[in-house]
Amino acid sequence: MVELIPPQLDTVFHALGDATRRQMLRDLADGERTVGQLARPFDMSLAAASKHVKALEGAGLLRREIRGRTHYCLLDSGPLSRAFDWLSYYERFWTTRLDDLEQLLREEAAAKTPTSGKDA
Repeated sequence: MVELIPPQLDTVFHALGDATRRQMLRDLADGERTVGQLARPFDMSLAAASKHVKALEGAGLLRREIRGRTHYCLLDSGPLSRAFDWLSYYERFWTTRLDDLEQLLREEAAAKTPTSGKDA
């Protein structure tokens, strides 16, 4: 299992914990955006959008390039990949647990079902 340094993992999940930031990341998956372009769907100020961008940047989820007076943001999927690896461990854990539960329920149902040919 790939392990992140706990503070980095905390920062990534904190950044992903906000719906606005998740949408910004979805938008960045389509290509670079300015801070203004990221703010537009939310009808928010550039200052508010900049705070969201800083949270994503602090988590390593985006890189910002300044060209003249314009700030361009680009998705950095590395931390998302590492967070996915961390979550995958728990996906396997729950899949195994749910498979075990399903088997137990099938066995209980089979035990309750009368077999054919026997009198009740």
